Amino acid sequence: MIKVSGLRKAYGSVVAVDGVDLHVREGEIFGVLGRSGAGKSTLLRCVNLLERPTGGSVTVGGRELTALGDRELRQARQGIGMIHQHFALLSSRTVAGNVAFPLEIMGVPRGERARRVEELLDLVGLAGKAGAYPAQLSGGQKQRVGIARALAGRPSVLLSDEATSALDPGTTQSILALLKRLNRDFGLTILLITHEMDVIRGVCDSAAIMSGGRIEEAGRIADLLARPGSRLTEELFPLPPAEPGSVTITFTGAYSGRADEAVVSQVVRKYDVDVNILGGALEEVAGVSAGRLRVRLTGGESEAALGYLRDRGLLVEVAAR
Repeated sequence: MIKVSGLRKAYGSVVAVDGVDLHVREGEIFGVLGRSGAGKSTLLRCVNLLERPTGGSVTVGGRELTALGDRELRQARQGIGMIHQHFALLSSRTVAGNVAFPLEIMGVPRGERARRVEELLDLVGLAGKAGAYPAQLSGGQKQRVGIARALAGRPSVLLSDEATSALDPGTTQSILALLKRLNRDFGLTILLITHEMDVIRGVCDSAAIMSGGRIEEAGRIADLLARPGSRLTEELFPLPPAEPGSVTITFTGAYSGRADEAVVSQVVRKYDVDVNILGGALEEVAGVSAGRLRVRLTGGESEAALGYLRDRGLLVEVAAR
């Protein structure tokens, strides 16, 4: 649904996005993770050409946006909704007026606008707030207005620019649940940027890590978890530094639904090894149980034990001595 090829964006001598390739499948939630200054927001704004790229191409829904003229681009943008970090609501307009605003620009008749606004406010849980003003709303309610406005033109793609970073944890979870429901019920393709690992963990099917204007790694989360040396796995499941000879066991998508099996006990009994647990974490990621365990194996048939774990579909990495 979204294809970014060789994307570059420079502001004078400062390169914010440097040769980025990104592919987002139709109907998935794709998260771009990175620290402040990584180039995430610039990348997102290049996807709908709010920022005109210095080089490369952007294709959304089969249309190369970077090849369109102004009029065609305005039309194409109607299929792309955007949610902003700080809501970007018009303070002088009511909730209903904010949601109706893009429909007015699109020339939708008044009666149809009113019906659509009512439908959208009900969808995001704000049916009783149509006449309220932004100053009367909580942060979570403001963001729900922003989401309703982004959906006004019935887009197939939704872009989210740090949509939860200004919200408390409880409100963040409710907004993420809403995005997940919109993705599921309407088949929306969602590209979101965030610096919060909980966002990636909670709703994303695929992810990329961005640093210094470049993508360091990208792919389906289940595939990244199964990739040796994956930075995303390190970020999702931080462990103490690996000691020489220590073993890191990652429960990946290949081991889906069995992450709570007593594999360590099985190894101890079967291969007569001693297991010293150095650290571990287990989480629900991309809809499956996944996690990492760092251990030291001594005695018995240690090599055979490692082979057994690999045969069970686990990623096993041994730190160099």
